[in-house]
Amino acid sequence: MIKLLSHLSHVEITTPDVAASVAFYEEQVGLRTIHTEDGKHYLRAWGDYYTHSLVISEGPETTLAVMAWRTSSDEALDEAVRRIEDAGHAGTWSEKSFGHGRSYTFTGPYGHTMELYWDVEKYKGEGEFASVYPDRPERRSRHAVAPRQLDHVTVASSDVKGFAQWYGDVLGFRAMAFTELDEAPLTVFGVITTNEKSHDLGIVYDGSSRAGRVNHYAYWVDTREELLQAADVLMENGTDMEYGPSIHGIGEQSFLYFRDPSGMRVEVNTGGYRNYVPDWEPYDWKPSQGSNNFYRNGSMPMSMTESFPPADGPSATEEGVHPDTLADIINPYAKQGRG
Repeated sequence: MIKLLSHLSHVEITTPDVAASVAFYEEQVGLRTIHTEDGKHYLRAWGDYYTHSLVISEGPETTLAVMAWRTSSDEALDEAVRRIEDAGHAGTWSEKSFGHGRSYTFTGPYGHTMELYWDVEKYKGEGEFASVYPDRPERRSRHAVAPRQLDHVTVASSDVKGFAQWYGDVLGFRAMAFTELDEAPLTVFGVITTNEKSHDLGIVYDGSSRAGRVNHYAYWVDTREELLQAADVLMENGTDMEYGPSIHGIGEQSFLYFRDPSGMRVEVNTGGYRNYVPDWEPYDWKPSQGSNNFYRNGSMPMSMTESFPPADGPSATEEGVHPDTLADIINPYAKQGRG
């Protein structure tokens, strides 16, 4: 079986105030604007091998406009398109865009838009951005946070395992782990991957009626010490931590979460395992095992259940679980007042 996708390449988010978001990522996070065209701002982390990993464009709401993935070859791109169209979700081809060649964009069965391409422009810093490491695309940033590269994106879906199944069957994602509630037979989280990482695509349960929402996207730093420094520097400069620093049981990554000016949730993470097992069978974790916070010594705030854009109309319920109280159910310590 041909391997179709290699990794997550970039994400595009929309915001009502582009200038505020661009300034935040440059000044607070340490990304760098590399290009601006047709109202879109293309930003990169110092370790991104391609031109950019984040695109910010204007929109009436905070959304994930597209998640872009590089295929494993030009032939894999054509094969992926064939499978997508056979599955009934035909999209459209585009010619060369900034940073990459021809691409195919489609919207999957749960409302999320994905762009696939093979040809990319490799980035190599020159002058003050040249690195003494020949393999690095750019010198290490002098910024105190300065993540190395884009790591993953986590979307919201009404059916976590159904989402994982479709993307596995059609595009070859591997399911790595799920979380099922202790109190009810409801899967509220899952991680799938195109490579050896624990995940480059996460899925959180969404009880709303609005499809295509996103929970967060994540950048990677090299060490836990850098992650702790990032939390320190962000808070010193007025950006509060929404959750963390701590460590996930699923994936075993150290993490912290915060919000940008539009309200979009951003994660910085590090660590975690690499899994090369071709016939891996995903385990169903329980929250009581520390799937979200392995130390089990703090409550996940209910704000973490919010996805973007806001749900339209009253939220749906499933198995008696209302999404507004999902955080209390996921974290068995919350109702005991611990954390």
